[in-house]
Amino acid sequence: MRFTDGLSGKRIERVDLTGTFFRAVDLRDARFEQVVLTGARMRGVDLSTVTVDGDVEGLVINGVDVAPFVYAELDRRYPDRVKMRPTDPAGFRTAWDIVEHLWDGTVARARAMRPELLHERVDGEWSFIETLRHLVFATDAWVGRVILGDPRPWDALDLPFDGMGDVPGVPWDRAVRPSLDEVLALRKDRMAVVRRYVDELTDEQLETHTTPVPEPGWPDSVSYPVRDCLLMVLNEEWQHRLYAERDLDILSGN
Repeated sequence: MRFTDGLSGKRIERVDLTGTFFRAVDLRDARFEQVVLTGARMRGVDLSTVTVDGDVEGLVINGVDVAPFVYAELDRRYPDRVKMRPTDPAGFRTAWDIVEHLWDGTVARARAMRPELLHERVDGEWSFIETLRHLVFATDAWVGRVILGDPRPWDALDLPFDGMGDVPGVPWDRAVRPSLDEVLALRKDRMAVVRRYVDELTDEQLETHTTPVPEPGWPDSVSYPVRDCLLMVLNEEWQHRLYAERDLDILSGN
C-alpha cells in the first residue's frame, strides 16, 4: 500500500480529532500519550507488538472483551492490587498501610542508585524525582484542596500532569532539579496528611460529598464524593510506583 508522506515524524498536540475517519494510514512506531480513544472503532487493522498502558474498559478484540482478562491477570500478579479498591474506612487504612510499605522499598532502592539517575527519564516518562513531585501534587489536589478545603495547598515543587496546562496559582516548574532528600521530606509531610485523614475516617465521612472550594484551581471548584477522591489518590500511588519500579529496572540494567 502506498502512502502520501505528509505528517510522518511530526508532533501533533492538543488537536481535537473527534469523529475523524482514518483510512489507509500508516501508524507504525507512532506514540500516543494522554489520548482519549473512547468509542474508537478499528477494523482491518494490523495490531502487532503494541504496548498499551492506561485505563482500559470495554476493549473488544475480534469479538472478545479482553479488559476483564487483563484486570484479572493484574490482580493475580499483584495480590495487593485488590486492596486498592476498598469499600470501608478499615479498608482504606489497610490500603494506605500497603502504599507506605511498598514505597519504602522503592525509595530504598532509589537511594542505592547514583543521584543523577534519579533525574533521568526513561522513554520520555517522568524521572523518579518527577514522579515523587507529581504524587505530592496529587495529594495536594485531591486531599489538601478537595477534601480538606485548602484553596492553595501547593508547594513550589508540585508537578501537575502534562495535559493539565497552566492553571493560575498552581506551580509547575519543569526545570527545577531538587535532591531526593528534599523531595522525600515534602512527600513525607503529604503522606502524613493522608495517614491522619484515613486513620480518623468514618463511614459517614466516606459517604459524603466535599464542599466546593470557592477559589478557582485544580480540580475544578465543584463537589466530589470523598470515596472517589481517596480512590484517586490510591490509584495514583499504586500506578506510579509500578512505573517507577519499571524505570528503575532499566536504569539499573536489570
